[in-house]
Formats: sequence, structure tokens, C-alpha cells
Amino acid sequence: MTTTTPAAAGFRRRPLAALTKAEYLQFRRNKTLVYVATVFPISIPVALFFFARRGDAPAADIAVLTFEMLALVTLLFVQYYSVLSMVTTRRGEGVLKRLRTGEAADWQIQAAPAVPGALVTLACTVVVAVFVYGMGAPAPVNPVALLLALVGGIVLFSVLALATSAVTKNAEAAQITSLPVMTIAMLGLASIRGFLPDRITDLADWTPFAAISDLVSLGVAGKTAAASDTALDFAGTFAELGRPFATLAIWTVLAFALTRRSFRWDDRG
Repeated sequence: MTTTTPAAAGFRRRPLAALTKAEYLQFRRNKTLVYVATVFPISIPVALFFFARRGDAPAADIAVLTFEMLALVTLLFVQYYSVLSMVTTRRGEGVLKRLRTGEAADWQIQAAPAVPGALVTLACTVVVAVFVYGMGAPAPVNPVALLLALVGGIVLFSVLALATSAVTKNAEAAQITSLPVMTIAMLGLASIRGFLPDRITDLADWTPFAAISDLVSLGVAGKTAAASDTALDFAGTFAELGRPFATLAIWTVLAFALTRRSFRWDDRG
């Protein structure tokens, strides 16, 4: 008599939840990854705010600098790099190929590795915000813009990680293949754009992190990096969200299209 072991009912009903839980447990068990994903995204922006407030810069500008650095560290080194290394490792071990034979859809298998980093990014943002505003920084002008920058950035850099994994042979190679995305992202920092020649600055304004940087600046202080010193009010900032939001949307669509075209489920594919 032959018996068949039934598939887990929970996985059959909610494959994305089951995959997300599995990814979270593996993320939590990696002590090095947990340390890098929590200590650096909090300590670097907090230290920056602590030392910058000793100068003469306005508190709102220091808060912008702090949240911009938080976004850069979390989106690049927590979200982008962790998804890239995890997906590449899973593919090398044959896990992605085996998961496709189960109940989960392709998009669920691709989305699950992004969830732990996204939760850590949002948690670090809360910790840094409590510190910054607890130390007397003025309240954010438009929290919606700040939330849009973080959520949009999480989605974009997760999909960019999937696209990059297509040209990444293993976790060690990710240190090389990730460099172009990291370089382009750092060009979008407001502090770097301010020192570039005008023509290069015009190009840098359309890079992915420039859009996030402008949304953060609008949300925290009511002005973009290229704007005058006059800060907008809550209603006025919505009129300035168009360009950075469009830039973020264009890059996200391009990243999805590139992932759909080039993503590989097997090393031999």
C-alpha cells in the first residue's frame, strides 16, 4: 500500500507568507547579516546627525542629510545587496528551480527574499526618526513624500537586485557585479550632485537615488537639493513631487522589464 504525504496546508493556501517566513528565519539566523543590517543603518545616520548639529547648519538641513544617509545605507547595503546575494545563492544551490515545482508563483518566489530587508529598513527608519525628532529637529513637512521615497526605493532596489543576479555567478561575484548600481546610486547623493559640472548634474538628477534623495528632502524640509533656500509647505511640496516620482517610476518599470527578460532560475539555464 502506497501512502502520500500531504503538502503543508499553510503553504498551499498562502505560499508567499510561507516563503516570507522561511526567508525571515534564514535572515535572522545569519548573525553577520543581522549585525550589518541593523548596526550600520542606525549608527551612521545617528552619528552624522550628532556631529553635524554642532555646526551652524539649520536643523532641517541636518535632518535631510541624516535621512538621506539612512536611505542610502539601507537601500544599498541592506535591501539591494542582501537580495542580490540571497537570490544568487539560492539559484546556485538549486533552490529556485525546486521552488518552481511547488505551489508558489514565480513572482512570489522572487518577492519573498525582499521582505526581511524591507522590514529592517522600515524599523531602522523608525529608530532614527525617534532619535532625530527627539533631539529637537523640526517636524517633517510632508511625511507622505518620505514614506514614498522609502517604499519606492525598497521596491526599485529589490528589483534591481533581481536583475543584477542574472549576471552574478555566485555570492563572491556579487561584490563586483553590484558596483555599477552602487556607483550610479551614490552619484544621486545631493552632496555629490552639488559638486558636479552642470551637464553631469543634469544627468545625475535622473538617477534612481537622486529621485529618492529629492523625495526625502521634500518630505523632511520641503525643498529639493536644486531648489532655493525657500522651503515649501505641506500642500506646496505635492507640486514638486512629479519629477522625482516619475524618475522613480521609470527606473522601476525598466528594472521590472530587465528582470523579466534576463532572470535565470538555474545556473545551467
